Amino acid sequence: MKYIRQFTIILLISFAGELLHALIPWPIPASIYGLAIMLFCLITKKLKVSAIKETSSFLIEIMPVMFIPAAVGLMTSWNQIRQMILPYTLITLISLIIVFAAAGRVTQAVARKKG
Repeated sequence: MKYIRQFTIILLISFAGELLHALIPWPIPASIYGLAIMLFCLITKKLKVSAIKETSSFLIEIMPVMFIPAAVGLMTSWNQIRQMILPYTLITLISLIIVFAAAGRVTQAVARKKG
């Protein structure tokens, strides 16, 4: 029963994210709204970690299984992807470097502020 309650809490917060996505005309995915609601609830202590801990841990453990359909989709689209492999590779590498640099800068700024 505990797992059903925890999963229901997670689903309700996800549903609230879906509602916000439908009501607010911004190009933000519903999952991001749901994550923001969850973060807000956890920070303000409206929701305790213990109220969702076991189910959220389980969902994180099975997360790799959720990527199987995407990987199969890539395999079925390989002929189209192969034609553009160089631009895809360059875009991925450039994006990776930008994300690493931004994450490093933010981490350094937070470390300086705390230290």
